[in-house]
Amino acid sequence: MDIRKWEDFIDQEKERGVNLAILIGGEPTLCLDRVEAFYKRLSTFCATNGLIKIPRDRFPDMMLGISLWGGEEDEKILRGKDTFTVSSRNYEGDPNVYYLYTLTPRQIGKIESVIRKIRNVGLKVHMQLLSNDEGVDGFYWKPEELNDLRSEMDDVLGKYPDTVISCKYYHEIITTGKMFARSFGWGECPSVTEPLDNRNPRPKRLIEFIRWASDLTTMHRCCTSETRDCSTCKDGAAHMSWVMVNKRAHMRTTKDLQNWIEVYEMFAKLYQFIPW
Repeated sequence: MDIRKWEDFIDQEKERGVNLAILIGGEPTLCLDRVEAFYKRLSTFCATNGLIKIPRDRFPDMMLGISLWGGEEDEKILRGKDTFTVSSRNYEGDPNVYYLYTLTPRQIGKIESVIRKIRNVGLKVHMQLLSNDEGVDGFYWKPEELNDLRSEMDDVLGKYPDTVISCKYYHEIITTGKMFARSFGWGECPSVTEPLDNRNPRPKRLIEFIRWASDLTTMHRCCTSETRDCSTCKDGAAHMSWVMVNKRAHMRTTKDLQNWIEVYEMFAKLYQFIPW
């Protein structure tokens, strides 16, 4: 609870070479003094449910990713509340906000209506896929569902290019789990905490990446959960990072390099390295 310990920790991370902090919860907006300690020292991205409005006089340009799980009824079923109504009222038209829309098998056929609502409140959206860590019936992915989903993601990108921050190659990677002849998993993931990475040989990975717990001492295995099965992981950030750290593999053809550039551009927009 001592904010000075957070400030010292962040300064040590900067000395280690860290240049981006991604704050996830719980709910980071419940601890704005900690968020501010990062914001004053590092490029900072904050993942939030959007129910507590970040004061823009205090955080004028901090990028926020607001979690979203579907339309009104889907949100009530999965989260107990229609969070979009609140979060969109809090952040309508904010140029430093986008929705992080987690797609489940139950979202197939519904995506466009959600994208349209986001467009109508003047915000952006990025799509990722559910990893069914809890093993809930009805939320496992079937191959034919992933094929349908990819087509639908491509379709909304084409229809709403000023709202959807994505690219077709990302859709291919996230729905197939394949990059060329390689499969995503423990042997390939770039987002493993470096001091815990005992893979031999190590794959290409994010430099100096560590996922810290809020005690500032505990390190978690990767950017998701300690118990996730890597072979079924659908984490969007891990998959786009997988593409980015494998630049040379994408230098075989003009199209391959274009695909790599588009994923890198998408990442840079999402984390505010370049403008929308």
